[in-house]
Amino acid sequence: MPDLKVLIVEDDEDVRLGCLQALELEGLTVIGAKCVEQVPRMAAQDFPGVVVTDIRMPGMDGMAYLRQLVEADADLPVILITGHGDVATAVQAMRDGAYDFIQKPFSPEQLVGVVQRALEKRRLTMEVRALRRQVAAIGGLESRIVGRSAAVVELRALVQDLAATPTDVMILGETGCGKELIARCLHDLSGRTGPFVALNCGGLPETLFESEIFGHEAGAFSGAAKQRIGKVEHAQRGTLFLDEIESMPMAMQVKFLRVLQERVVERLGSNRLIPVDFRVIAATKADLGALSEEGKFRADLHFRLNVATIDLPPLRDRREDIPLLFQYFVSQAALRLDRPAPEIRDSHIRELMAHKWRGNVRELRNEAERYVLGLKSSIGQGTSDTPAPLSQTVEVFERGIIAEELRRQHGNISRAAEALRIAKTTLFDKIRKYGIETAPLV
Repeated sequence: MPDLKVLIVEDDEDVRLGCLQALELEGLTVIGAKCVEQVPRMAAQDFPGVVVTDIRMPGMDGMAYLRQLVEADADLPVILITGHGDVATAVQAMRDGAYDFIQKPFSPEQLVGVVQRALEKRRLTMEVRALRRQVAAIGGLESRIVGRSAAVVELRALVQDLAATPTDVMILGETGCGKELIARCLHDLSGRTGPFVALNCGGLPETLFESEIFGHEAGAFSGAAKQRIGKVEHAQRGTLFLDEIESMPMAMQVKFLRVLQERVVERLGSNRLIPVDFRVIAATKADLGALSEEGKFRADLHFRLNVATIDLPPLRDRREDIPLLFQYFVSQAALRLDRPAPEIRDSHIRELMAHKWRGNVRELRNEAERYVLGLKSSIGQGTSDTPAPLSQTVEVFERGIIAEELRRQHGNISRAAEALRIAKTTLFDKIRKYGIETAPLV
C-alpha cells in the first residue's frame, strides 16, 4: 500500500504554510494548494490519504469541493477549515459527508490530532479494499473463468491486470463466448463502489435509445410523465457494459463520444450538465475497424473505446477445456434443477470434443442442461459444416484427452502417463506440443 498523504487546500498563505509545517514535523507527506483549481490531478476514489480544505476560497469553495470528493468516494475523509461564523455551515457539511471540521484559529496539535485519526480511517478503508480485491482474484477467477488451457490461463491474468485500472475496455468475441461474464469479472475486481449496469445496444429501438442512455426530464417528450435516470448516470462510480456496441445508432455514437470525452451527461429536456464517473466496457462480435472504413461505425468512437482489448477465444480453439466446462455446467444445472448430477459418459465427452460449437460456451451450457434433464443431445443436429481434416481432428481429440487426464491426476505427469499407457517422455513432448497447462487444480 502506498504511503498516505495529506492534501491541504487553503488560500491564506500563512495558514497553509503553518499546516504544512505542523504535519511535516510529524513525518507526514503533505501537498499544498492555494485553491481547488491548483490541486494536482488525482483520482479521489483511490486517493491514498485525506483532504483538508478551507470553506471560503476563490474559485470553487470548500463545500462544492466536498460534494465533488464525496460523490467520487464517500469513504474519503475530508476535513473542513472554518472561519468565525461558519460553524452552521460546517455542521451541514458533516451531514453532507465531511469527516470533521476545525475552527480558526486552531493549534498545530489540534490539526495533527484530527488528521492522524482521519489517516487511520483511510488506511483501514484502503486495506479492506485491497483485501477484497485479493480474495476476489484468488478465489473468484478460477471458479468463474473455467478452464486449464493456455488461452484461459492467459485470459485470467489479463482480466486481473486490467481490472483495477480505470481504463475503458473492449471485449471481442463470437456469440456465446462469455463477454458479459468477463465484463462482470472486471467490474467485481475493480474496487468500484457503484453498480454494474448492462445494456444490449442491439435490443433497443432507435427511438428509445437516447432516453435509455442519457435519461430524460418529465415532459421532455410525449409520454415522458416523470423524470428518468439514464444508464450512464445510473452507472455512477460503477461500470457501464455496452453489449453489441456495433448496433449503437450513428446519431447516438456522436453524443456518446462527447459523454466519454467530457464525462458529463445531459438528460433529454434539461440544460444541466451532470458530472459522471463511470467505466465503459464495450463488447462486440463485429470487426469495428472494418465497419469504420465502411462508414457504419464512427472511427473516433472506435479509437476512444479501443484502449485495452480482450480477445476471447472461441470454444473450438480450446477444446481441452470442454470436459472441465461440461462437468462444471452439469453440476450447476443439477443444483438449479434440484436433480442428481448424472455420471458423464466417456463416449459423450468424445462427442463433445468433436463438435464444432458455433454457439461456443453458451451452447455447451445448454447441452449440459439437456444432459441433466435426460433429453436427447442436440450435438450434430442441423449442422452442415465441412468436416475438419482428419489430422486436425485427431490432434484436437488427443489434446483434450491429455488435458482431461492431467486434471484427473491433479497435474501429476507420471500418473497421467501411466493412465494413458504412454511413456512419460512421450507425454512430456505432447504437453509441450499442445501448450497444455500442467499446474494442479486448487
